[in-house]
This record gives sequence, structure tokens and C-alpha cells, in this order.
Amino acid sequence: MLQQIFSHTPLYVWAILGFLVYRGVLASRAREVTLRKLCIIPLVMLALSLSGVHGSFGFDGVAPFAWTAGALAGAALAWTLADARKIVAIPARASVRRPGSWVPLILMMSIFCMKYAVAVTVAIAPAYAHAPGFSVPVCLAYGCFSGIFLGGLLRTVAVYRAVQSEGWGQTRRV
Repeated sequence: MLQQIFSHTPLYVWAILGFLVYRGVLASRAREVTLRKLCIIPLVMLALSLSGVHGSFGFDGVAPFAWTAGALAGAALAWTLADARKIVAIPARASVRRPGSWVPLILMMSIFCMKYAVAVTVAIAPAYAHAPGFSVPVCLAYGCFSGIFLGGLLRTVAVYRAVQSEGWGQTRRV
């Protein structure tokens, strides 16, 4: 059965997996990154998450509400747990220096695996797409994962803006 599942997986899915692993390994190292590049993974995760909700459950009914609740909870969690003292804003280069962490890779693999598992489950048992006992927890989790990425991004941007508004052209920690 696994061979059947993997053989019917489109090639672009494996390309997305490779990209996510690459970006996750990159995030494991302390690095300077522009604000534009910093937006890539949260936006990719948002797209994967919303495509998972839409593709499996649609945007009608309780699914978007569960996703939104999860996203708000995840964003609040990331905002609270992000250590702003470890983010170094560099307004002169429109970038920030962030510490390395394996957490982004873990989160990316979690949402990827979950999206894959949900797609397989709904393909095998289509009735699950209409079962609130399945769709609500899945949409909450999708939203939470996306919210964690978005909350971390918002926290980093807030640190950057705080330094930028102080009018400092050099590197500064908040």
C-alpha cells in the first residue's frame, strides 16, 4: 500500500519537500537574512496550510474558523516565546541576524507530513472530509503551524521596526 501511495505522489511534492529541508537546514545556523527572504518560509507554510484546508475540507463550514483559531493561537505562542534579545536588527542593510534553530525544520516537516497524511487519508476515505471530528483538529493544527511561522516573522519585524524607528543606521540589539 505504501508503494502505491508514494508512486501516485506527484513529483512537485518531492521538490517541495527538498526545498523545505534545504530551508530548514539553513535556519539551523545563525545567519544574517534580509526581511524579504525572511518572509519566504512563513508565506510558503501559509500557502501549504491553506491549500491543505481548501483541498481537503473547502472554505465553507467550520474549517476556516478552526484554521483561524489555530493561526491566532500559534501566532500568539510564537510572539510570546520568541526571544527578541537574540534578534539583531541591521537597518543599514534591511536585514536581521537571527540565531540558528532546528525548530523551523521540525515545524516545516510537521506541516508537510501532516498535509501529506491528510491528503492520503481523504483520498482513501473521502467521508473524513465531512467529519468534524477529523476536520476541526486538522484545521486547528494547520492554522497553529502557520501561526507559529507568522508570529515569529511578526516578532522579528517588530524588533527591526523598533530599531529602525530609533533612527539607528548601525547594528543594534533590542
